[in-house]
Amino acid sequence: MSLATMTALNPKTTHYEFSGPVGALLISVFLPILTVILNQLIRPDYHIVGLFRNFSWIEVWNKVNPLSSYLFNGELWTYYSAWFFSLAVLDVLLPGTKLYGVELRDGSKLPYKINGIAVSMALTLVLAVRYQLTNGEMPELQYLFEHQTDICIISILFSFLLACFVYIGSFVPLWGTNGKGTKERILAVGGNSGNILYDWFIGRELNPRIGPLDIKMFAELRPGMLLWFLINLSCLHHSYRESGKIYDSLLLVNVLQGFYIFDGVLNEEGVLTMMDITTDGFGFMLAFGDLSLVPFTYCLQARYLAVSPIEFGLPHSTLIVIIMLLGYWIFHSANKQKSDFRQGKLPQLKSIQTDKGTKLLCDSWWAVSQHINYFGDLLISLSWCLATGFQTPLTYYYFFYFAALLLHRQSRDEEKCRNKYGVFWEEYERKVPYKIVPYVY
Repeated sequence: MSLATMTALNPKTTHYEFSGPVGALLISVFLPILTVILNQLIRPDYHIVGLFRNFSWIEVWNKVNPLSSYLFNGELWTYYSAWFFSLAVLDVLLPGTKLYGVELRDGSKLPYKINGIAVSMALTLVLAVRYQLTNGEMPELQYLFEHQTDICIISILFSFLLACFVYIGSFVPLWGTNGKGTKERILAVGGNSGNILYDWFIGRELNPRIGPLDIKMFAELRPGMLLWFLINLSCLHHSYRESGKIYDSLLLVNVLQGFYIFDGVLNEEGVLTMMDITTDGFGFMLAFGDLSLVPFTYCLQARYLAVSPIEFGLPHSTLIVIIMLLGYWIFHSANKQKSDFRQGKLPQLKSIQTDKGTKLLCDSWWAVSQHINYFGDLLISLSWCLATGFQTPLTYYYFFYFAALLLHRQSRDEEKCRNKYGVFWEEYERKVPYKIVPYVY
């Protein structure tokens, strides 16, 4: 294999994100710590009140054991490993539809098994059987609620090991050959810097796989998303066992977030064209985000309502549902419109023809803002936070975190498009000046 072939297939990374290796190190250390702290701020024996007026560092670290006790805790590792690998086995074995991803740099397209419906049905069946066998006690959900911080820490350690595994694996030649006829793995454009720490963090290989299992897509949609659903369910279960009633606020969070979770899992083919799958490598950033950050911080609304319940009534609940549905309608219809346009189904929509052979859509939803789907996502996230009332700003963490995440994604996309399309992008920006929120930003 010539040097020219290697360079053409896997160009060297020339631009660092997140301030390079230093930023990667800081995020890898402090974001996991923040995740643990957020979980420790909402416990049955201690939770934040109002504007953090009862905040205590002693309480924050109370019941958090030394790191060594987690490294060698067979019980916690067994439970988490059983969850992760059972889902991986189901992902491989359960039937589904075969679809192909976008074309890669070697000219090939990777196959993906779309079986979110089968996996969801299997999980639902297991929960129903366990409910019957335990007369509604559900000891697994009780354990999850009582050991949430412990399992969170295990998931962080697991993410670290998984990131190491895929980083080392990115140097191992393929068993077969790629589309260029070589054994070289396709690396992420942003993860081939040569700096070990940075590439481990950002993700060196674009699509790490073990046989038929695509590790990146599996981590994106299975262990973290479905664990988020179980954590929410454990909060509802705990609240009912403690009070003997179901609070409408907690039920609302379970229903709204459950709908969002399973909408993603059941329509998983939509992620095949997302930046996470098409552009980003799979390293600690995505492993930690998928396996730890999503399930253990997106559940904060349910967690808080389980220890500080409130009752809304029909008018308040209806308003929250309306905000959620409005956001979902914008998000879903805008994404579908862009997908249909790319497939040539909406030729009547106005667009800008570029010299790359592609078109920049600037009509209908996509004339309102450059990322109108992000605006829908923000409304969805706001509805979940509003379901906690105004007890504490802590439960609005998700909205502000998600806003920062979407702003970062928008800036990355803007930089990529500006470099790719040049004057055509400038014309597009004049036609669609707002980036996310119409008439605001």
